[in-house]
Amino acid sequence: MAVRLLALATLLLMLSGCSPALPSPTPVDLSQTKPLPTVPAEQPGQPLNVAIAAVISPKETLASYRELLDYLGTRLGRPIRLVQRSTYAEVNELVRTGEVDLAFICTWAYVDGKANFGMKLLAAPQVEGQAVYYSYLLVPATSPAKSMADLRDGVFAFTDPLSTTGRLVPVYWVWQEGEKPADFFRKQFFTYSHDRAVLAVADGLVDGAAVDHLVYDAMVLRDPSLKEKVRVIQKSEPIGTPPVVVGPGLDEATRRQLEKLFLEFHETPEGAAILEVLRIERFVILPDSAYDPIRRMLEKVGRP
Repeated sequence: MAVRLLALATLLLMLSGCSPALPSPTPVDLSQTKPLPTVPAEQPGQPLNVAIAAVISPKETLASYRELLDYLGTRLGRPIRLVQRSTYAEVNELVRTGEVDLAFICTWAYVDGKANFGMKLLAAPQVEGQAVYYSYLLVPATSPAKSMADLRDGVFAFTDPLSTTGRLVPVYWVWQEGEKPADFFRKQFFTYSHDRAVLAVADGLVDGAAVDHLVYDAMVLRDPSLKEKVRVIQKSEPIGTPPVVVGPGLDEATRRQLEKLFLEFHETPEGAAILEVLRIERFVILPDSAYDPIRRMLEKVGRP
């Protein structure tokens, strides 16, 4: 059940330079392509290569996507080959080179991929009637901080270098204070997952972190005691939810077939059951303008 609650955050939908040690995740080899055993080996057709940007820790990411990818493989009549990488930039590179056909990525990674090589939107998840998410600025419950201004000279946890909610938004908040992170914070580092950033705050290892609000909400559902350890002190403007994308080299027939499958996901009993577990209503098509808040922030702060 805990994994499935975190799956919502994964779909909505991605340590260095720090003296305190964060808990190590269960080792998962992210450098190799992994065929999903849930798709029958005798299934005919060319494999569909799918990449996932690990918004939550790798082991949970892998478990969360199995049913969804198994469903896609069955509907397509093709085996699915899952590819994981450690960072959003590595996943973007797989899309750019055509090594994967489909990817679940972060919003800033999409903006970056579209600008650099023509990455294309396919669909995005809708939850509670909206296809938006937010960045939450978190501090320990005992902290007197009320905004980013109060975290000056503190220790801060970013998630991924290309994370919107976990990096770009907090950099923008620091910019609004007239500073850059290197000068504003005493120490800063990357956790490479949102759940680890939340736990770093809860355990008092850092003075603050910014995370995907869907990840935080899912973790609180799993463990309500987190609300006694962490406070949300700032919230970003709404941003389009993390999209499903394809590369510019994917043939149009396959792109249309994939788009149709995602848009009709909620219309089949099997698909609806998967979405219900993931607490997603449906997949929708978002306009590129849904990600303009990211572009506006980048215009202000440059590429961090």
